Amino acid sequence: MKNGQTETVASDEMTLMSDEDVYLFNEGSHFHLYRKLGAHPVIRNGMAGTWFSVWAPDAEQVSVIGSFNDWKKGAHPLCRREKSGIWEGFLPGVVKGTLYKFHIRSRFNSYEVEKTDPFAFFNEIPPKTASIVWDLDYTWRDEKWMASRNQRNALDAPMSIYEMHVGSWKRVIQEGNRSLSYRELATTLPPYVQQMGFTHVEFLPVMDHPFFGSWGYQTTGYFAPSGYYGTPQDLMFLIDELHRHNIGVILDWVPSHFPTDGHGLSFFDGTHLYEHADPRQGFQPDWKTLVFNYGRNEVRSVLISSALFWLDKYHADGLRVDAVASMLYLDYSRKEGEWISNRYGGRENLEAIAFLRRLNEAVYKNHPDVQTVAEESTAWPLVSRPSYAGGLGFGLKWDMGWMHDSLEYMSQDPYFRKYQHYKLTFRMLYAFHENFVLPLSHDEVVYGKGSLLGKMPGDDWQKFANLRLLFGYMYAQPAKKLLFMGGEFGQRREWTHDSTVEWDLLQDGRHSGLQQWVTDLNRLYRQEPALHERDLDPAGFEWVDCRDAESSVVSLLRKGKSTDDEILIVCNFTPIPRPNYRIGASRGGFWKEVLNSDATQYGGSGWGNLGGIDAVPIPLHGRVHSITLTLPPLAALFFKHPGRSS
Repeated sequence: MKNGQTETVASDEMTLMSDEDVYLFNEGSHFHLYRKLGAHPVIRNGMAGTWFSVWAPDAEQVSVIGSFNDWKKGAHPLCRREKSGIWEGFLPGVVKGTLYKFHIRSRFNSYEVEKTDPFAFFNEIPPKTASIVWDLDYTWRDEKWMASRNQRNALDAPMSIYEMHVGSWKRVIQEGNRSLSYRELATTLPPYVQQMGFTHVEFLPVMDHPFFGSWGYQTTGYFAPSGYYGTPQDLMFLIDELHRHNIGVILDWVPSHFPTDGHGLSFFDGTHLYEHADPRQGFQPDWKTLVFNYGRNEVRSVLISSALFWLDKYHADGLRVDAVASMLYLDYSRKEGEWISNRYGGRENLEAIAFLRRLNEAVYKNHPDVQTVAEESTAWPLVSRPSYAGGLGFGLKWDMGWMHDSLEYMSQDPYFRKYQHYKLTFRMLYAFHENFVLPLSHDEVVYGKGSLLGKMPGDDWQKFANLRLLFGYMYAQPAKKLLFMGGEFGQRREWTHDSTVEWDLLQDGRHSGLQQWVTDLNRLYRQEPALHERDLDPAGFEWVDCRDAESSVVSLLRKGKSTDDEILIVCNFTPIPRPNYRIGASRGGFWKEVLNSDATQYGGSGWGNLGGIDAVPIPLHGRVHSITLTLPPLAALFFKHPGRSS
């Protein structure tokens, strides 16, 4: 495809893939392979058809089978491209919408198999497994967004991410409990996310996957969106609409493992082409999936091409890379004797490290205005630091430690929280070692873990107050934010992929009040530079008092780049109201109470400070001024000094 039109191939041009393309592919540095491999509708010698190309170096014969030849193997063979491992050929009359597969006969053991095209742009809906000849024609309307997203995706910009699963955000119960299509989502999702004040949406993997219950994390189509919800153009339309509502789109992307399904990448040409042959390297025991061979040049080309494909063709604003820890460690989830050390005798996967660095270098070279985000659950150093400085090169990293500490702390009876006060404060010892995102993700509300609301202790009023407090403390912390769908209004049951989010709960004022609290947190976070400009800069954070474990109270100051931008946050983690609670203040004068999670509109009890409080010249906590507050029960308070509007 060129400029949205069917490509015309000259009569003397034998292939879409040049010798240079082949060289770069075999070298491991061709990062736009989707333009060359796969199925591409073209016009050759005045005749419409499709150019097919597939990598199968150990095949004895490759042919295209499909609806056009009654799936007859060998009827339309492809030609081997010298020693490149590529098979290719032009089939006249095969046009957009045609079903096809590659039939591969291996050089080994008389192995024959029918494979989905690894580079297909579109595939049948599972359990069917054929690829579909398709194009990527689409007229984008997001010019304003694309021109400004370097500012919107900058590390000093607000980033509040709404994580969601496309298939279960809203389902149509009256029509067999079906999922909304991409097009249907495009009419409802953008205004909702915009109204809630989130800056970005993060989709659980929308790439083609055979098992709906894997939520997309067992990918088979690295260049094809899931047909469960519509065509490639339908997904483009959804992303386009989100951009037109000033909402960025982050896609979950899974280069860490792939499923063993026979039509997919496994044992592709009768050999372990994409995966390691030795199960101590090539099999992932946690998910019963296969591990990519990152040391193989062509595999690196394929994977990095996939990453760039979603940025190039779908205008994605970022990629969240799944399960990075499983890539970095050769002994990940393996017992002694079940893994092979690297050439130095260590447990680090040197090939995966090199791949991740090359991936991030390629992404930021081609799209300097996007972000890559690592889900990395260990203390691996420099994940979000540049490769030239010894890092992995990601833009951001999930702070899994904060998530675990915070949820463990909040699940405690408030009476005992004073004994675990360090779980509130420990993060600040490492908070600026990486560029962090604070995630309350889908992983925390599945597999018997219950919902966020269900994790909170106490009666129903206390559960909601605790959850409002948790969100308040999250937005007070220096880092970007992520919240999984349903959490914003306190879904009661844990998430399941085949049920809709519990939208009917919003008829209850406790749930709608929590939703309004999240909306107002997002508004304040985006509006106040002190809460986002220095999310990743230690100069933007200061404890006022982190030592009052007995009362389970913490107070902190967030600062913007301007000396006028300061937000004071005080959190009371007990259900005991605390009148006359004094803390130090960075300056004298009136401090306006700009948010209070205990306000009645959020479902709180209405305790507060009558709109604000005056600081007096009484030194405390190393400051020359102090203020005396009323701390509501289980509440977060946000204060702003005058001089700038809130």
